[in-house]
Amino acid sequence: MFLHRISFAIALVASLLVSFSLAQEKPAYNPAIAPASNEGERALEGFQLPEGMVGSLYAAEPMLANPVAFAIDEKGRVFVAETFRQKNGVEDNRYHMDWLHDDLALQTVEQRVEMFRKHLGEKVYEYTAHHDRIRLLEDLDGDGKADKSTVYADGFNAIEDGTGAGLLARNGDVFYTCIPKLWKLRDEDGDGVADQRDALHHGYGVRVAFRGHDMHGLIMGPDGRVYFSIGDRGYNVETKEGTQLVRPDTGAVFRCEPDGTGLEVFAYGLRNPQELAFDDYGNLFTGDNNSDSGDQARWVYVVEGGDTGWRMYYQYLDDRGPWNREKLWHPQHEGQAAYIIPPVANLGDGPSGLVHYPGVGLPERYKDHFFMCDFRGGPSNSGIRSFAVKPKGASFELVDSHEFIWKILGTDIDFGYDGSIYISDWVNGWDGLGKGRIYKFQHRDMPQTPTPLSATTLMHAGLKTFTLDRLSVLLGHSDRRVRQEAQFELANRKAIHRLVPFAKSGRQLRRIHAIWGLGQIVRQNPDLVQPEILGIRHVLMDLLRDEDSEIRAQ
Repeated sequence: MFLHRISFAIALVASLLVSFSLAQEKPAYNPAIAPASNEGERALEGFQLPEGMVGSLYAAEPMLANPVAFAIDEKGRVFVAETFRQKNGVEDNRYHMDWLHDDLALQTVEQRVEMFRKHLGEKVYEYTAHHDRIRLLEDLDGDGKADKSTVYADGFNAIEDGTGAGLLARNGDVFYTCIPKLWKLRDEDGDGVADQRDALHHGYGVRVAFRGHDMHGLIMGPDGRVYFSIGDRGYNVETKEGTQLVRPDTGAVFRCEPDGTGLEVFAYGLRNPQELAFDDYGNLFTGDNNSDSGDQARWVYVVEGGDTGWRMYYQYLDDRGPWNREKLWHPQHEGQAAYIIPPVANLGDGPSGLVHYPGVGLPERYKDHFFMCDFRGGPSNSGIRSFAVKPKGASFELVDSHEFIWKILGTDIDFGYDGSIYISDWVNGWDGLGKGRIYKFQHRDMPQTPTPLSATTLMHAGLKTFTLDRLSVLLGHSDRRVRQEAQFELANRKAIHRLVPFAKSGRQLRRIHAIWGLGQIVRQNPDLVQPEILGIRHVLMDLLRDEDSEIRAQ
């Protein structure tokens, strides 16, 4: 009888545990997404394209919806940040002016949640009804169109979560910016669904501010660190080393190692820097949005340690305070405030997605050009701008600015490894229609078939198995992404003896990558023996006397 009771008790406990487990499982999230149609194909007919460019539809609803940003990995797979929380958890002070003063007083993300509870009571849990998520699109048969769509990761629906607005996919890792966290995800079993997700940091997005002023801009820097940005919702973040980074009243650019260590503020004083892009020389740029007060959006040279002047509370002054009174948004002029880095130029009306030309896929005219989405809420007056910069004093000036692809409501833009341009289309409006497309554009004169030396072939194969000889050759590849991966792999192998000769002489861009690689080795290997450190320092000190001013600058 005793044993029977024990068995019954064990069975009861097991049953209760199963019931509890089932109760904890979240029901599948099925947002409203428009059905399949031919709208995406028809929209192509209305796009204005440069001479020689042809477009095609890579994917459309219901394969994806409300695309904020996307990233392409080495296998050609497209990861898309989808949002379903606009006005459903991601709020905007303009619609809640009764809590403005409370919002302006916030110093932490946790205080923001308490403010929501104060003003909304139990209704605050309605903020968890909708998710932002990551979608994975794949072209399995190689016909240039996605034929498989998978929800790579969802469940980003906490009360404090913001718009998931930034993605970076490389070497199996997917970095994702979704206030209040920087996430790192990975699919270990290859089923297209992330089974590892780690929050590298917490504390981004202290205030409500304006909708869309989120975390975004993920990009791998030439120094091997991850760079990303946030709008003027501010931040109060504790680094892995225990340092507190606090500015709750402005936007900023950050960088950290791929494992989240070494987090630091690279620059601040920005309003809403949606995306970041490096040129071939490691200079960092962003498009920053205006404040709807007669000021204009800005093309900003993001200087390490720089302040570009914006503070979140300026938004709630009728004249925007010093922003307009002192012309802080104007390019360099006599009487410029001395504490800020002025913009290079006023450019665009709704800067969002941004990319720098990697070196393959377009005619020679577009060498060193940037491509920026100008998002204005409707396709008729939105599109992709292209332009370049040239040095002017300690900064730059804008050249060759023009409308590149127009009449598309693009949110993000990137180059595939075959040189094709991909653009995510929001379709219309500001809140998301449950629709979304990815378009692919190619130039007729560019090679369409991969070769053994093309970026498509090399990046898909991966450079980790390449010999030092082959990596050394690829350090001079025509595609910057290949050059950079070769640099990273040489640095990972601490191939100082390979990088030093390239740093000393040869083609300029190869020399620059060699210099960056040596910098990586020193930073990432604090245990280097003293002769190796002294050897690198000696080489770099000699380069301060190089005939090439760019080499001296690097």
